[in-house]
Amino acid sequence: MNEQFSIAGKVAVITGAGGVLGGSIAKSFVKAGVKVAALDIRQEPLDARIKELTAEGGEAIGFIGNVLDVESLKKVAAQIVEKWGRIDILLNIAGGNTPGGTLAPDADFFDMPVAEWEKVTSLNLNGTVYPSMVFGKVMAQQRSGSIVNVSSMAAYSALTRVPGYSAAKTAVSNFTQWLASEMALKYGEGVRVNAIAPGFFIGDQNRAVLINPDGSLTERSRKVLAKTPMKRFGDITELNGAVQFLCSPAAGFITGVVLPVDGGFSAFSGV
Repeated sequence: MNEQFSIAGKVAVITGAGGVLGGSIAKSFVKAGVKVAALDIRQEPLDARIKELTAEGGEAIGFIGNVLDVESLKKVAAQIVEKWGRIDILLNIAGGNTPGGTLAPDADFFDMPVAEWEKVTSLNLNGTVYPSMVFGKVMAQQRSGSIVNVSSMAAYSALTRVPGYSAAKTAVSNFTQWLASEMALKYGEGVRVNAIAPGFFIGDQNRAVLINPDGSLTERSRKVLAKTPMKRFGDITELNGAVQFLCSPAAGFITGVVLPVDGGFSAFSGV
């Protein structure tokens, strides 16, 4: 690989590493020679992920950590620095929607449970802010590092049925720009903050709203594909290269951007 795009030898913290997206990027990173500190709130998926990563010859350790608990994150950060001496990359992958945070087609916004709104907005926004505070502090002290957050197509234009998720991801995009500016102004050009905005990928969290029980596309899926010039859903592995690029020296003058990986969804008016 061109050294400009290499992240070999870096130490990366990946939140939500037990999930599909976090796992895909973690596998890509260990293959690229990165030391991976995998975080998840769930023990079983985390154990399975570490077994998978090390079986491929990668150097990886797992930590049970809650992205909404700053004190638990501080303990994890101290352990990572003690083991590997530094933190070069933070991938804020933990997030997503919840079943209760998705309005049914015939549901009324005014009947949405407030607790579900708070759960979804906190997980996606605070679950990005708090790890950035803790692991980003190590980067600030080093005056080097790269943070990559996860925004969404819901931050570009309104998507029906997911009000909490949409609001939180819009805030993540804004926070990405704010933190990028803050880090560069106060700690120099070596600390960068960016985000990816995935288009539509079929995963465990959204399968029920995109795929019918018989395997056919739902009405929502047909609308998505009608506005996607590439006329297909993304493959989860197609996010890996974008994330690696943003963490590599090739992106050394890139900070504060939200990079769509969406098959053209955000560019197309539908006409």
